[in-house]
Amino acid sequence: MKKKVTKNKDFYGKVSREEYRSIKEGKNKRRIVIIAFSIVVLLFFLVTLSIIYTPNIIIKGSNKMKLTYNKKYHDPGYTATYLGKDVSDDVKVKGKVNSKKLGTYTIKYSIRKGVFSKSITRTVTVLDNKKPKIILEEGKEVTVCPYEEYKESGYKAIDNYDGNLTKKVKVTKTPTKYIYEVMDSSGNIGTATRKIIYGDHEKPVITLTDGKKRYSFIHDNFKPSPVDVKDNCDKDIKNKLHVSSGVNKDKLGVYKVIYIVTDASGNETQVTQEVEIIERGRNGTIYLTFDDGPKEGTTNVILDILKEENVKATFFVTGHGPDNLIKREADEGHSMALHTNSHNYALLYASVEAYFNDLNAVSNRVERLTGIKTKLIRFPGGSSNTVSARYAPGLMTTLTSEVKNRGYRYYDWNIASGDSDGINSPDGIYENVTRQLSKDRVNMILFHDIKPQTRDSLKRIIQFGKQNGYAFDKITDKTEEIHQHVNN
Repeated sequence: MKKKVTKNKDFYGKVSREEYRSIKEGKNKRRIVIIAFSIVVLLFFLVTLSIIYTPNIIIKGSNKMKLTYNKKYHDPGYTATYLGKDVSDDVKVKGKVNSKKLGTYTIKYSIRKGVFSKSITRTVTVLDNKKPKIILEEGKEVTVCPYEEYKESGYKAIDNYDGNLTKKVKVTKTPTKYIYEVMDSSGNIGTATRKIIYGDHEKPVITLTDGKKRYSFIHDNFKPSPVDVKDNCDKDIKNKLHVSSGVNKDKLGVYKVIYIVTDASGNETQVTQEVEIIERGRNGTIYLTFDDGPKEGTTNVILDILKEENVKATFFVTGHGPDNLIKREADEGHSMALHTNSHNYALLYASVEAYFNDLNAVSNRVERLTGIKTKLIRFPGGSSNTVSARYAPGLMTTLTSEVKNRGYRYYDWNIASGDSDGINSPDGIYENVTRQLSKDRVNMILFHDIKPQTRDSLKRIIQFGKQNGYAFDKITDKTEEIHQHVNN
C-alpha cells in the first residue's frame, strides 16, 4: 500500500501525516515552556517586590492571651518596620477588651504603605478563674457542749463574678467537721471546713443583784442576795448553787457570804459578797428622796441607775406622770410616799380640808396602782414653807399637828440638791450634794426626779457615797422623821 502524502505550506516537499503531527506538538511544547518560564519569572519578581515593599508587624507577647475577669487589660504592644525603618506609629489598632464581661475579644493591628498592607490579630479571652470564697461565721473552729449537736452558726459564699452564692453552698456533715463547697458558673470550686470540738471549758456566771457589797440593818431578817446563775451548757445550773453565810443579823459587823456553783463539766465559780450589819438610822446613812414625779425620760432612768447600783430610795409622788412608773417604783422595792395630787399651792393650801382632799387623791392613786396604803408624806415646799401663808395664815402649824393625828409621818430634808433652786448642771448638783454629806448625822437629800440634771448626776453621787463609807436606806414607818422649823 502506498503512504498518503500530505501537503504542508510550511515545508518544501512532502511529509507524512505522522511527521507533521510530531513537528506541530514539538512547537506547542516549546511555546508552553516559554510561557511557564515567563510566569515563574514574573511571580518571582512580584514576590520579591512584595517582600521588599510590604510593611512588617510583630506583636509583643502571645497572640492568644488569657485575662482574669475584672482585671484591667494592658496591651503588650507591637512594632512595625518598612524598608528597614520603624513605622510603629503608623499602625492602626482596632478592637477593645471588656474585662467585666466574659468572652473572647479580637484585637487587629494593621498598616498600609502604598499598595502594600499587612495585618495581624491577637485574641484575648476574659475568663473567671478565681474560686468563690466561703466565709464561716464564728470561725473555722467551734466548741460545742458535750452531748449536744452543733447548730449551724452561719456562713456565706461570695464569688468575684457571680456575687452571692450562699444558697448554692452544699454542706457535708460529719461528727467532727462540716465541709462547705460551692461551684460558680465558670466551674471554679470553693471549699471551707469547720472543725467541731466537743467540750466545756467555760465557768458558770454568778451575778449578784445586790452587788458585791451590801448593808443590812441590825435585827432585820437577813436573806442572802438573789442571784442570777447562768452556764453555757448546763440549763438548770441554778439548782446547783451553794450559799455559805456567816452573817449574824443581831450583831454589828462585817460578814461574808460565799456563793459557789459547779457545772456538769467541773467548772467552778465562786463569788464573795461583803455584808455589813449596821444600825438603822445611824449617822452617815443617806436617804435619796425624790419629789414631783414620776416623769418619762427622767424617773425611768433614775430607776435604772438605782437598780444597777442596788440602792433603794423614796419617791414622794404626785397625781401627774405615767402610771407604769409608779407601779415600777413599788415593784422594785422603793418606798412609796405622798407629795401632792395637784401641786397647786393656791388649791391645796386653801384650807385644812383642801389639803387633805388633795392628799387623799394622790393616796388613792398610789393604792390603786400598787396596793400600798402609805402614810409617808412630804409637804409641798416643806413644812417650813411660807407660801401657804398667802392663802391660809397659820395653816402649816395646824397641818403638821393634824397629819400626825391622822397617822401620817412627814419628812422634810437636811440636804437640798439645788435641782429646783437654779443649779442646772449635773456637775453642780454633784458638787452641791457631796459637799454637804456628813457622817455625823443622817443625810436626807431632796431631789426632784423630773429634773435632767438630777438624773445625770445621780450615779456619781451614789458611787461617791459607796466609796466614802456611806450606807443607803429608804424611808420606812420606823425611820426617824426629819423636820424643819414651821414658819406659818
